[in-house]
Amino acid sequence: MKMKIIQTSGAPKAIGPYSQAIEAGNFIFVSGQIPIDPATGELVNGDIKKQLRRVLDNIEAVLMAAGCTLKNIVKVTVFVVDLKSFSEINEVYGEYFNEHRPARSFVEVSALPKGSQIEIEVIAVKDVNK
Repeated sequence: MKMKIIQTSGAPKAIGPYSQAIEAGNFIFVSGQIPIDPATGELVNGDIKKQLRRVLDNIEAVLMAAGCTLKNIVKVTVFVVDLKSFSEINEVYGEYFNEHRPARSFVEVSALPKGSQIEIEVIAVKDVNK
């Protein structure tokens, strides 16, 4: 299976020894994204909704670099430091995933990089009919 590193300036640079995403066959594996503004390299301050929008915009930029959109996502894993934010996250999440609803896991963790409140990783599948 052929693998390709996906990289874009539209999303934050990796903060460790990993890639923003890897394309393996028809799959795109997007590394966990936290709410870092790619223009400044700084964590976005604000509530969970503001942080989530930045995370999803970062994921969208990585997918676009791979020739995909959010509609190509088949699996989402959400990591949060406070499970009480579930309903607020669902509210914003539904703006990005209204008709297309990929499978999802939602996990509370004790901490995330850089003090982020949320991190999301996704798996997408390229359209094999193109």
